[in-house]
Amino acid sequence: MNRARRVAVLSVHTSPLAQPGSGDGGGMNVYVRALAASLARAGVACDVLTRADAPGLAPIVEVEPGFRVVHLEAGPPAPVSKHDLVDLVDDLTVAARIHLDRWRPDVIHANYWISGAVGHRLKHEMNLPLVATFHTLARVKADAGIDDDAEDRTRLEHEIIGCADLMLASTESEVEDLVTLYDGVRDRVAVVPPGVDHDRFNPGTAAERAATRRSLGLGDRPVLLFAGRIQPLKGADLAVRALAALGDPRAVLLVVGGPSGIQGEREAAALRALCDELGVADQVRWLPPQPHDAVAALYRIADVCVVPSRAESFGLVALEAAACGTPVVAAAVGGLTSIVVDGVTGFLVESRTAEAFAAPIARLLGDPALAARIGATAEERSRRFGWTMTAARLRRLLTDLVAREPVSCR
Repeated sequence: MNRARRVAVLSVHTSPLAQPGSGDGGGMNVYVRALAASLARAGVACDVLTRADAPGLAPIVEVEPGFRVVHLEAGPPAPVSKHDLVDLVDDLTVAARIHLDRWRPDVIHANYWISGAVGHRLKHEMNLPLVATFHTLARVKADAGIDDDAEDRTRLEHEIIGCADLMLASTESEVEDLVTLYDGVRDRVAVVPPGVDHDRFNPGTAAERAATRRSLGLGDRPVLLFAGRIQPLKGADLAVRALAALGDPRAVLLVVGGPSGIQGEREAAALRALCDELGVADQVRWLPPQPHDAVAALYRIADVCVVPSRAESFGLVALEAAACGTPVVAAAVGGLTSIVVDGVTGFLVESRTAEAFAAPIARLLGDPALAARIGATAEERSRRFGWTMTAARLRRLLTDLVAREPVSCR
């Protein structure tokens, strides 16, 4: 029986080796790295192709047996805005083709729309099936009031969706977005939820939590946590406003992440100005992007993880926090509604007012028994999500895929 033995994973705009929470590094970096590693351990070799965005990078980096990162030379060896990367699609396609002609993959798996544009070309040039995972969609972002993408993005997403042999959606709501907003063929969309590394993200011990609090000088103060890139889509401003609406001078908000995107620096400056305006500047701690183990330690000491995103295809932060036994208060958007069970594993907030977010936060802070019960239930439910399960589901789909003729453009 035919099966996929080699998968070319395209992540051209950001490397799985990059630090999540900075630049363009976020949940997608975690997804690509964890899924490639899990597939490799299951016997499916993965080469992840990404653009060389710094000088002196090794052409190929072996992360672990069966999983390599391949640096493509296209454009300057320096960061390039995602708006400008569309101009490098030709160069990226040529560089990828040179490597893939030697390596001969069975399937192309493109992550994000820029990789999708490259993958779409490679699909036709090499007559290979194309799997597409979008992570975010331009039309979903626009509906959420975020319209900061390259003007070609929506058109290219339509083209990719029209020709992809398989699209991976994290949730049923993302399936609906692909079908209703982009005329995607429902039979070519499969729900494959991301996972979480439970060896890393878990409640830990009381001693570990106490040590982390001591190291940050937090004592027994109530701690809120926002973890993510500083950009309008992630809504860190709402976390700050919710802190102010609490009216508790002892509460601390940890903001973990760095500026991202063309509005990132402006958003970071506006956030600091907002803290001053609301009188909570001394209650906000700004932490740079952290390695996974450090982020897990921060989830564990947080009383509440606040996820006020304007749109999320899934929401790995909410899942990682849940795995650490931390209640989540999240916006009721996209994939967050499939991770957070309102009143059971956290709270979902329909409104984007500070008061609406502050109310469930205050409830959790004021009722330790409720917070403990919700945290324990969240941790138990998080065990439904694991990267081994994600990889197993994808392997079965790839086996079906390689036995079929590739789809032709509509």
